[in-house]
Amino acid sequence: MADGNGSTSSIVENFGAFFNGWLIRQERFLEQLVQALRSQDEEEIERRGDLIQEVLSHYDQYSAEKFKAAREQVLLFYSPPWLTSFEKAQLWVGGFKPFILFKILTNSVTEFTPEQEQAIERVKCETRKEERELTQASAAIQESLAALPLLNLVRRCGRAVDGEELELESAVRKLKEDMLRALESADKLRGSTVRKLLQTLSPVQTVKFLAASAEFQLAVRKWGLQKDQERAAT
Repeated sequence: MADGNGSTSSIVENFGAFFNGWLIRQERFLEQLVQALRSQDEEEIERRGDLIQEVLSHYDQYSAEKFKAAREQVLLFYSPPWLTSFEKAQLWVGGFKPFILFKILTNSVTEFTPEQEQAIERVKCETRKEERELTQASAAIQESLAALPLLNLVRRCGRAVDGEELELESAVRKLKEDMLRALESADKLRGSTVRKLLQTLSPVQTVKFLAASAEFQLAVRKWGLQKDQERAAT
């Protein structure tokens, strides 16, 4: 796991550029999803399995690039400088809270079979349990992160309580490893929740859900940019 200002600035620049390009492609995919829904032809939508796979591959690309960069500078992904203040306020372990997916689903798809409702409820219970466990793990990490300035102060004094120098580098390294594991677990939960939900949906419902998810993300981004611009202007 790399350190250093040069590495940090490089990752901020490179991942920030990737993310902006990814959002542009996200807008294009949203247009295609909306266009597919406008056809109002269920058979035609069902034949657009290629579009669904392209959208899912688009998300997979983001996850892969994110984890690759996080292995170098995991701290960045807990408060990414390429996000707006509003987007950062919504973060949960370096990304969106998985439970938001159920709200998006129920707002975009209105008709479920009894079997689908049961399956979605099972996924919801599983997600809530894992989300709660990760929230607790994240809270422990935050406590360790908050303690670092104090540990650094002790080190500057030259000796720890037991008379030996405090190995701050070791503490930081362990903290970063814990943060990376938590981020990876959270991303896996986000991904598995999406996959489980999609397994319960028809192609038409899937297109509606993916369109609503993209629309929500882009709306949050737009709102955040607007608010940041307003604050900068005052």
